[in-house]
Amino acid sequence: MDVRARNNVEIVGQPTGPTLVLAHGFGCDQTLWRRVTGPLGARYRLVLFDHVGSGGSDPAAWDATRYSDLEAYADDVLDLIDGLHLSDVVFVGHSVAAMMGVLAANRRPGAFTKLVLVAPSPRYLDDGDYRGGFTRADIDELLESLESNYLGWARAIAPTIMGVPERPELADELAESFCRTDPACAKVFARATFLSDNRADLPRVRVPTLVLECAHDTIAPAGVGAFVADRIPGAALRTVDTSGHCPQVSAPDATADAIIAFVDGAR
Repeated sequence: MDVRARNNVEIVGQPTGPTLVLAHGFGCDQTLWRRVTGPLGARYRLVLFDHVGSGGSDPAAWDATRYSDLEAYADDVLDLIDGLHLSDVVFVGHSVAAMMGVLAANRRPGAFTKLVLVAPSPRYLDDGDYRGGFTRADIDELLESLESNYLGWARAIAPTIMGVPERPELADELAESFCRTDPACAKVFARATFLSDNRADLPRVRVPTLVLECAHDTIAPAGVGAFVADRIPGAALRTVDTSGHCPQVSAPDATADAIIAFVDGAR
């Protein structure tokens, strides 16, 4: 299957610049990058895409069994790189897509020059001294609500994820993105996301990495970004002064500036 059609690929920006592959998180699609594509596209070639089961991806590519864990999404990232004949890729992954990038880079580090992990979480569940932000009861309740009334869940959860109540239009934008996702696909993707545990994959990363966290984030709370940065050898940690889980939406200028500084820097 052609990856361009499978993943609704769009390539914009400077055709001769470094290549940034922008990967969206759970429930979203590539439109959530639109506030940073201007400044990034002025310097880099941007590869935007939708995960299978999201946005404008090919519905025929969906397989509930295959996409029940994050490994399949990492496979798709590598397929995208091969299918588009990309090299020296800077992978920018938001939320759960950050761990897709970690998995893909661990499998084939030579395909990547840098990783940018935006609001990453290697595990959403609390576990001993590790504080992921959710108890198992929290996750079970979230999944039950999502499975019983996905559209209602999307409208209710979007303001919490966006985290900027003074700008309700941003939560509305996120909710619309959620509502463009097939509920059946979203249910599978949610389980793959919220029950994942990629902590053991972090020390294996050998690609220069920036961890970009939000100052106040209920989905990836304080300490998670530092946990990720501490366990990836040589990783840098930067904090965007914004609330919520989507800094590319709530603080696009600061997010773009941090990405540019890292991509153009020596690291």
